[in-house]
Amino acid sequence: MSYVTLLRRKGVEYRIVSTTLRSIANVYQAAGVAITDDQGQHSKTQMQVAGMKIISEAAASSASDIHIRIDRSGTDILYRIHGELEKAHERDHEYGKKLVRYYYQAMADVSEETFKENIRLDARIGDTSKLPPGLNGIRIAASPTAEATVMVLRLLYNDALDSHDPCDLGFSTAHKFLFEHMQEQPIGLNIISGPTGSGKSTTLQRLLRAYISETQGRKHVLTVEDPPEYPIIGAVQTPVGNATSQREREEMFIAAINAAMRLDPDTIMIGELRDKPSAELALRAATTGHQVWTTLHANSALGIADRMINIGIEPDMLLDHTVLTGLISQRLVKKLCPNCKQPLRDHLNKMPSRTLERIQRALGSDWIDVFITGDGCEQCNHRGSIGRTVCAEIVIPDPMLCEYLRRGERVLARKHWLQEQQGQSIVHHAIEKVKSGEVDPMMAERVVGSLHMAELLYDNMVTVGEVVGDKF
Repeated sequence: MSYVTLLRRKGVEYRIVSTTLRSIANVYQAAGVAITDDQGQHSKTQMQVAGMKIISEAAASSASDIHIRIDRSGTDILYRIHGELEKAHERDHEYGKKLVRYYYQAMADVSEETFKENIRLDARIGDTSKLPPGLNGIRIAASPTAEATVMVLRLLYNDALDSHDPCDLGFSTAHKFLFEHMQEQPIGLNIISGPTGSGKSTTLQRLLRAYISETQGRKHVLTVEDPPEYPIIGAVQTPVGNATSQREREEMFIAAINAAMRLDPDTIMIGELRDKPSAELALRAATTGHQVWTTLHANSALGIADRMINIGIEPDMLLDHTVLTGLISQRLVKKLCPNCKQPLRDHLNKMPSRTLERIQRALGSDWIDVFITGDGCEQCNHRGSIGRTVCAEIVIPDPMLCEYLRRGERVLARKHWLQEQQGQSIVHHAIEKVKSGEVDPMMAERVVGSLHMAELLYDNMVTVGEVVGDKF
């Protein structure tokens, strides 16, 4: 009677009725849940087959996400490929309801086993036996909408055998040198920023795997993740655990960071700084003899310091170059298909005149060698792109930079970084990729902003008024 006791504790009204096993099987079948026969074998329902087919299709297309949008009129299923959504299937309303229920109730690792359409839910599919080859897991987020439900599945690929070299992700050799400098520091806080889906977790994974390989197991690397997204061989990965509310999740996350610092780590990776308590603990770890790596949502490398201060960290504690040792900001930009990309000079009609003028001013005479997205071919599945590449900027704080930031002199801080420290802005990195023919300039501007405007604002340190006055 334990199930009845659980219903009573939750205040759920119920009544006990007699029924047949066939009736129970029909209910499970309608819900898309697999049932077990006398030999303990699972029979596949139509929804199980359909759900697995969708995941397999998306993975075969290297999609980063699957979107399931349900409204009164039906269900749209979309795949995010190379950063953009493509509609894959249209189904009816009931199909969508069964599909999201199947993913949550039959596949996910959850403490609350019932999918509730009227509340926000997070979950994870961590059992790789349920997934097609190449996937390490799936992160699920669902939310009610004005008409029904939206669910997003983030596909987590297993690239444990891929290169440890950050240059393979798109970082430059100069960036690689700066990463190595950060990894050589015995203590300090290193923070990677960028919007959702910008590759922060992948960068962290590659850097930690490289560090573990180089130190040959002589360092204790421990991670605190909610939950672990990618396997990092040689690291002790600690999941935060299943929580039934946002508040409980935050409390468990703080407890996990505290516990990690008692396990004698040399390096700690914290999946994400979400609030003041987690940021304070990361800072405390960095000031008590640990090398710390983590992520944060911020708009630029120097903006990371502002973000930390905005969530409540004292500037005097944070802005010390022996404590704050690395600031990284990154974005992902589509890579042109080398087989069907087209020279801009031969297809000027494909670019608006205002955009062309802006690109010419930003690149100077090098614009003549620029390539743009072609019409697509079999090699790129007729998309014109073959994946995405990182555009990034990295700041290694020094005493003068920290002093400028403490005084609130952001323009002088950036000028010091660019001129005295020979820093490279994320825009400069994007321009390099445009000049090399790797990236379409219009795609670059969609991600990092106007190439010409950013050059003026950040590299020449002029004001917005001067730019507008120049009839930009």
